[in-house]
Amino acid sequence: MTNESPLEYQRFNLTLRIQHVILMVTFLLLAFTGWSLKYPETALEHAGWWIRMWGGPKTAGQIHRIAGVTMVLDFLWHCIYIAYALLTGKMKFHPSTTIVPLPKDIMDAVQNINYFIGLGKTKPKFGKFNYIQKFDYWAPFWGMAIIGLSGLVLAFPTKAAVLFPQWSVNWIWELLFVLHSDEALLAITYVFIMHFYSEHLKWKNFPMSMTWITGKIPVEEMKHEHPIEYELEFGKNKGEDK
Repeated sequence: MTNESPLEYQRFNLTLRIQHVILMVTFLLLAFTGWSLKYPETALEHAGWWIRMWGGPKTAGQIHRIAGVTMVLDFLWHCIYIAYALLTGKMKFHPSTTIVPLPKDIMDAVQNINYFIGLGKTKPKFGKFNYIQKFDYWAPFWGMAIIGLSGLVLAFPTKAAVLFPQWSVNWIWELLFVLHSDEALLAITYVFIMHFYSEHLKWKNFPMSMTWITGKIPVEEMKHEHPIEYELEFGKNKGEDK
């Protein structure tokens, strides 16, 4: 009697999915309201309708601040959750399943590029996360440091003013605005082009991968996209099925 692999594999639990949904919703709200606040001139035909859609600059600013604080709290919740899981042993480090970047990821990236440009004959074998997914995961950490901290300062300027020396007041606020705005633009561009394509708009996933909702991935897709993890989870079953 053989043991067959299930049709789907539980990739993410409910807590991680809720954290991701909160991150996604707040990111979109911040992107849409932030862009309207960057160009709030209602006299401009191309920008006026956008700021009016959010109730004007004041309402858009309130939505932006609430979404920003919610995102920061969600980020802290995730960090505490991961730290707790590691400390209690519920989550353990394994090279095939870790989200931590490893030297193998650099080799995978080089091998993948060579494959796509015709210099290599085989694609790299990925574990639970490929190098792009690892970049997707860690990017919010430095984005949160730049956008989050500058956003909090800009949201509460009178309270934050005591943190800056007098000699910096002529340029610090402009610098913070540039940091906040330009890093946000970089994040928006990356997410809408790279993340949405790699996870949702590829032909095999189009119009959307359901993993972010169900937390599950088809085992056949796992076998193709994450073969090292597949071997780790189902290798013995596969051997029995032959």
